[in-house]
Amino acid sequence: MRRRPPTRRRTWRPSKRKQQRDAQLIAFAVVATAVIGLVVMVVNWLLAHWWVLLIALVLAVLAGAGWLYNRQQQARWEAVRAQGLRYALSELDALHYATFEEAVRDLMRRDGCRDAQRVGGGGDLGADVKATDPLGRRWVIQCKHRRHGVRGSAVGTPDLQVLNGTARPVHGADVAVIVTNGRVTAPAVDFARQQRLHVVDRQTLAVWASGSRPLWELLRAVPPPGGQRL
Repeated sequence: MRRRPPTRRRTWRPSKRKQQRDAQLIAFAVVATAVIGLVVMVVNWLLAHWWVLLIALVLAVLAGAGWLYNRQQQARWEAVRAQGLRYALSELDALHYATFEEAVRDLMRRDGCRDAQRVGGGGDLGADVKATDPLGRRWVIQCKHRRHGVRGSAVGTPDLQVLNGTARPVHGADVAVIVTNGRVTAPAVDFARQQRLHVVDRQTLAVWASGSRPLWELLRAVPPPGGQRL
């Protein structure tokens, strides 16, 4: 009888994935040990040289004080600039529509509305500028810039309808305003009066932009603080 050759026993070897995982664990342990050792060494050095921490703290305080001082100086400069802000109609006519919205925002800031912001753009839902005046009234302003000024297309009733549909229910306006450097049609003016909207036409804009009187002093029937929204 022929003898069968002895069967070879297979030696167990870990899979490549397990080998990679083990190698990663070892590497992580080595890095963690090195980091902990470095931290301990730095802490011990700082404890032995405590004056370094004191100097770093003083420098940090000085840097923070300098940053705060610069912010205060910038705020003061902005306040001075806003107080003297003036625009001529020719300047407003030459602006891009987006810059015109920024100019209206800046005029509201000049009048004391510190939170005035430009929100115009895609999906603005009829609001280009929002602001809260010093008496707490919420202003929502839609801007209609005309490149050719009074010779441009007139602001019509549909523009007022958009403002009327969103200013109060969507944006929570106490005062809803449309501002233009162009013309406003008579039907649009009538619609605004019926719906308690305010129109700043070219003539009113000229007085507001070139003077120092706030907008609420130039408009009629602006609601009193805490009163009915108009």
